[in-house]
Amino acid sequence: VQLQASGGGLVQAGGSLRLSCVASGSMFSINATGWYRQPPGAERDLVARITSGGTTHYADSVKGRFAISRDNAKNTVYLLMNSLKPEDTAVYYCNLDTPMSDYWGQGTLVTVSS
Repeated sequence: VQLQASGGGLVQAGGSLRLSCVASGSMFSINATGWYRQPPGAERDLVARITSGGTTHYADSVKGRFAISRDNAKNTVYLLMNSLKPEDTAVYYCNLDTPMSDYWGQGTLVTVSS
């Protein structure tokens, strides 16, 4: 399984970005798909997650601003980020949680300027 993330970039505070993550390869069963982020000098933390059943979970810091969604036909998961803040600056990684293993994308950098 390979994950290809895209959509990061430089945006001003208050702006929006949409991240995309396309999965390829053999995926027989999926527990959930998620987005994590790692700010400079910090640990990687969960941002948003969507289960195979469609249940979503968000970090408190992004609730009401970010929305995770997926297009099963395109094997793609999205993260729509609105009202971006400088503290959202990080490398964003997509994750595929399967019964066999966890898979990670290469990361896409989001920089929010004040």
